[in-house]
Amino acid sequence: MSSEPFAVLIVDDEPNIRSGLAKGLASEADLVKTAGDADDALDQFNKGSFQLVIADVRLNSSMTGIELLEKIRYLRPTTAVIVITAHGTVETAVEAMRAGAFDFILKPLDLNLIRQQVRKAREYYQLRVENRQLRTQLAGAGQVSNIIGNGAAMQAVFQQIRQVAATEATVLIQGESGTGKELIARALHDLSDRSSGPFIAVNLGAMPENLLESELFGHEKGSFSGASRQKPGCFEQAAGGTLFLDEVTEMSAKSQVDLLRVLESRVFTRVGGEELIHTDVRIVSATNRSVHELIEEGVFREDLFYRLNVIPIEVPPLRARREDIPLLVEHFLEQFCTRHSRDAKQLSPAAMQTLVSSNWPGNVRQLRNMIERIVVTHSGEVIHHDELPAELTRTPSPANKTLVPLAEAVEACERETIAAVLNAYDLHRDKTAKALGISVRTLHYKMSRYNLH
Repeated sequence: MSSEPFAVLIVDDEPNIRSGLAKGLASEADLVKTAGDADDALDQFNKGSFQLVIADVRLNSSMTGIELLEKIRYLRPTTAVIVITAHGTVETAVEAMRAGAFDFILKPLDLNLIRQQVRKAREYYQLRVENRQLRTQLAGAGQVSNIIGNGAAMQAVFQQIRQVAATEATVLIQGESGTGKELIARALHDLSDRSSGPFIAVNLGAMPENLLESELFGHEKGSFSGASRQKPGCFEQAAGGTLFLDEVTEMSAKSQVDLLRVLESRVFTRVGGEELIHTDVRIVSATNRSVHELIEEGVFREDLFYRLNVIPIEVPPLRARREDIPLLVEHFLEQFCTRHSRDAKQLSPAAMQTLVSSNWPGNVRQLRNMIERIVVTHSGEVIHHDELPAELTRTPSPANKTLVPLAEAVEACERETIAAVLNAYDLHRDKTAKALGISVRTLHYKMSRYNLH
């Protein structure tokens, strides 16, 4: 069992109930404190560390027990709250449970029932702590979710993940396409107290603007053409867990305002609805673009950036962590040989050296796709250097070695790559954008810039 203390805060404006509960629960907790109103409760809550709060619905103070519950869940979502009341109605019970209450108990109080629910809350808390400790131990041994890397660059990222995961801080992950930003987000979720909750990922760059609001916040039945039923959005689906917003810099100006409002107020309404819904999610976002440049260009809101970038994590490109390439290659070989029912394969030393020395503009995603291609198309047990895909082994022609300005060379390479992928997918833009690791909107911009229509 966990050695961490279990502290309970009892909030009720009736002194006899406070003292009676405190005495009755002394054997169920390591520490029991009481408060006569919401203000005193919040003051003690902010100063101490409470794993359970028991609060009356009707308090002689500036806020109700439900409002106190919402405030506590906002400040520390992992704290369990049991709501008690002498005026129980179905509506009040539903409101309390939707606000995140652990349980709803009617007065006059049955002390045995209270003790039973406190024990359940304590067991649930201890299980979360033990799971977090186990995951942290595994992470300390170099195992962070499904992320592979023993080099210094990735170990630095792992250290950031371990430091940040158990907090509620908002994280912005930055890195080139294909570097594994979603894996980082999942690792943050897996090592957090929210790991038992859902992990919901949404790619904002692939979402048409007219559907994005409904995707994030949900909609009511009949709110627009085709809305045949009520649909919860990502903020509701991720309640109690983590919401991962990928390609967050691709949002329109209006969508940025909508997201900023939710981050500030922690409430939203469904499209076509009026009911305020409180959100209990941790936000992790990601982008492959320079946010500072987008801010200077007036494309991305600076205030939204500061809300998202409380904790920045920079994921290194594959060329900056070449020492991890052999590990990745072995992992992908095993994975795809199993998936495609192929005999085990390995690379010759010369072939491995070629992979290690390549630039990999598509990063881990490009390496992964290439290893899958090799597994599917080669029947031998050993893959030699001359059997690697031509783009890895061909020698640059003298013309390619001609010195040109860097910007011109980069643009020429980008244009050639986009044109080749467009042709490979018969000009299908969604598939092309996905293969390139960019949004459809960015692809349209690049196509116009390079006249690729």
